[in-house]
Amino acid sequence: MKNLKTIALAILVAFGATVSAQTKKAKTTKKIPATELLRNSLNTFLSKDMKAWSELCDKDVVCEFPFAPEGMQAKFEGREAIYEYLKNYPNYIDVKSLPTLKIYPTDDENVAIAEWSASGVVIGNGNPYEMKYATFVTFRNGLIINYREYWNPQAFQKAMTGGSFDKK
Repeated sequence: MKNLKTIALAILVAFGATVSAQTKKAKTTKKIPATELLRNSLNTFLSKDMKAWSELCDKDVVCEFPFAPEGMQAKFEGREAIYEYLKNYPNYIDVKSLPTLKIYPTDDENVAIAEWSASGVVIGNGNPYEMKYATFVTFRNGLIINYREYWNPQAFQKAMTGGSFDKK
């Protein structure tokens, strides 16, 4: 009887160790590379779902647009602030495609850089919208914590005010 208890205890311990190891393994999730997270954010942007894009951001995200035209806000802090800024973007500019997209990893596994372009039309005036961007994004726990984007404010203003990219 004592041997039976010992065997039963050994089986329970072995089974428990197996379940415990499987549970630990199941809880361990593969970290998604920053490059893939950045690609996903750009695809979400292209889908014109600004709410979904803002939900890819940490609640305390900092978004910076250092080359924003004079008079436009260049820094936004918090998920709600960036959503308020972007929510009507698809009503002004209909981005139809991202013709070029190169995403680069960095020495910091939480940071990725993208060189990309957007092609579309300005809804209010029918002007073409052709813009090149350089974007630097930092992630934590799969969410954007810092988003910094560089683009040409002169080309933006030209597209928005009646000028055409075809005319120099």
